[in-house]
Amino acid sequence: MISFAWPWLFLLLPLPLLIYWLPRKRNNRTSAALRIPQLLINTSVNFSTQASKKSPLIILSLCWLLTVVALSQPQWLGDAIDIPTEGREMMIAVDLSGSMQIEDMNLHGNTVNRLDMLKVVLGDFIERRTGDRLGLILFADDAYMQTPMTFDRKTVKQMLDESVLGLVGRKTAIGDAIALAVKRFDAKQKSNKVLLLLTDGQNTAGKITPEQALELAIAKDITIYSIGIGAEVMLQQSLFGTRRVNPSSELDEQTLTKLALQTGGKYFRAKDSQGMELIYSLLDQLEPVEQDQQQMRPLTALFYWPLSLAFILSTGYLIAINLSPFIRRTI
Repeated sequence: MISFAWPWLFLLLPLPLLIYWLPRKRNNRTSAALRIPQLLINTSVNFSTQASKKSPLIILSLCWLLTVVALSQPQWLGDAIDIPTEGREMMIAVDLSGSMQIEDMNLHGNTVNRLDMLKVVLGDFIERRTGDRLGLILFADDAYMQTPMTFDRKTVKQMLDESVLGLVGRKTAIGDAIALAVKRFDAKQKSNKVLLLLTDGQNTAGKITPEQALELAIAKDITIYSIGIGAEVMLQQSLFGTRRVNPSSELDEQTLTKLALQTGGKYFRAKDSQGMELIYSLLDQLEPVEQDQQQMRPLTALFYWPLSLAFILSTGYLIAINLSPFIRRTI
């Protein structure tokens, strides 16, 4: 179906008639009131017939009509297309405390620190969340909203990649991170409200304890999926040789498990990059939120058709009146 974006511009159609009917200005000067380029003047052309006299007026009228049609922005309105509106809404809270610099993670055969492993695996997870709304919270001494809820997965991943250790402190404010997520989710009335909490330690900072934040999350119907990061065994060099240590001794798995179970979520332990892959299978099982079905009708601009036709008519007419003398001489 053809429609016009600016149909009121059709009111310009009688404008040439209004100008034609304007009273002429009296002028005693013998010089011409309007100078016309020589390209439009050809005294050798014979306009004696009635058809020849009317042809310029017809051409100009058609060009003006086509120009006004082009200005009114004609467009083709296509059939309605359903837009998929199912998706998940997830806030991702990432720990940037000092312990995230411990190099006990195995990534593609190399030993890296916890944050570098998390950036790679979680970044891949973010890229796969097509159609989901994601938000990013960074926390250490305090919790900060790095990226609000958005469909722009590229920006969320970029903000994660640009995060560095010590950006928000050295301690771990798990309670503040949960409370900030609760605050951001509160404005969304109809949502599955999922919080993905990634940390490698225990709550050592912040204004709100994990227990208080848990009460807020339960009251707002927020599901927490917690992930404890860190290997269980790490070889450490000392004066007395190599010894085996547990680099995750400060990981508070009891609290993380409690946060997850009491909100209907689940606790996972990520000892390496393979363990982080459990996030993918978890998110695939989450039930997406069904929202009101939306539709769109594609629009195709058509203004260039009348504009091109007006250009062809005017150019063809100019060529015709200038070539006709040469054609007559040849004949």
